[in-house]
Amino acid sequence: MAKFMDVHSGFYGVTPAQLNDAHDADLKIEDDEGVHFEQAWLDPEEGKVFCLSTGPSKEAVMRIHERAGHPTTEIYEITAEV
Repeated sequence: MAKFMDVHSGFYGVTPAQLNDAHDADLKIEDDEGVHFEQAWLDPEEGKVFCLSTGPSKEAVMRIHERAGHPTTEIYEITAEV
């Protein structure tokens, strides 16, 4: 499985509870695409959410986020870690 980091914009003022709800929405349907969302981070002042996932493709990650109600096209495959 490939690993991906995606970035969502426009999440100004989002609370940790709202981030958890959005993450839960992904988790409920992630199996449909063979994706697993491992963790999410929030910067409410910059309006950014960052999600770490594994899955078969960038497109699979995009489809789950879209269906869960928070689409993004800014997804990066992580090919090296230190």
